Amino acid sequence: MSFNSTAPVHQTAAFLYANTNFSKLNWLEQQWVAWYLWIGNPAIATGLMSFLMHEIVYFGRCVPWMIIDAIPYFRQWKLQPGKVPTKQEQWECTKLVLFTHFTVELPQIWFFHPLAEYMGLSTWQVPFPPLKTMLGQIALFFVFEDAFHYFAHQALHYGPLYRNIHKMHHKYSAPFGLAAEYAHPLEVLILGTGTIGGPLLYCYFTRDLHILTVYIWVTLRLFQAVDAHSGYDFPWSLRNILPFWSGAEHHDFHHMAFTNNFSTSFRWLDYLFGTDDKYREYRAKLAKAKAALKNPSKEETKRLEADLLKQTEIEGERAEAAAEGRSLKA
Repeated sequence: MSFNSTAPVHQTAAFLYANTNFSKLNWLEQQWVAWYLWIGNPAIATGLMSFLMHEIVYFGRCVPWMIIDAIPYFRQWKLQPGKVPTKQEQWECTKLVLFTHFTVELPQIWFFHPLAEYMGLSTWQVPFPPLKTMLGQIALFFVFEDAFHYFAHQALHYGPLYRNIHKMHHKYSAPFGLAAEYAHPLEVLILGTGTIGGPLLYCYFTRDLHILTVYIWVTLRLFQAVDAHSGYDFPWSLRNILPFWSGAEHHDFHHMAFTNNFSTSFRWLDYLFGTDDKYREYRAKLAKAKAALKNPSKEETKRLEADLLKQTEIEGERAEAAAEGRSLKA
């Protein structure tokens, strides 16, 4: 749908876009206007678009990892190659994720924008803010969410909170993409606060934020979460380009060892507070063992990694049992 300054306008447009020169809008801005005119109600249009965006991005990002899991060629880059999710595991995970999306995340998403609008969020408005402005805001949201998640995630490893809430997310010691949001409803609410809290606070203090920026931020955050749970570390993975990026290689260890690596996007808080000591020890052991073998074959490397993985997983099981206040069966 396109617009010009003389085109007849819908009744809603007279209210929303009375002073807008449609001829100066770019293609995306025109489609944005078309969506709000088509729905007719700004609140419904924003809520529906927000939820659809979340579902399309989340499951759309999961599909490539499901395909990769089904192709043996990619096992050479799988962090725990002996644990590939079965179709049954993926289906069970999908059912729980969908249930959580419709019962917990849908209300959270739907009521986010009215609250944020009250604090100054723009939704139906055009034109969009400059790209430079949006990128700066998104960078702040990444830093805020990472810090919030770090401390909230550590709290969720406290005995009662772990037993009653966070244990569900640790069902898979070798996570896969779909499991990124496989979590107790309360955990979804708690950790989801880190994602929407940054934009809300930014709106409160600046009254200058467009929901398109929030959509880009949430898309990148979903990509980060799904990729961190993918279980794969490729040579072209982002953490090999940005050393401070966490990625799957960092977060996979958390699921395997139970302790360490509580952050989401960045490594610096784990390093600063020393909550990556076991992770760094594991990487050092692996490097030292490989060096001792002197040009090991692929088979020798696989055996070495498998032995260290098994040892780390056993230690993780002990740590989990201690957090729950139970004895680990021999």
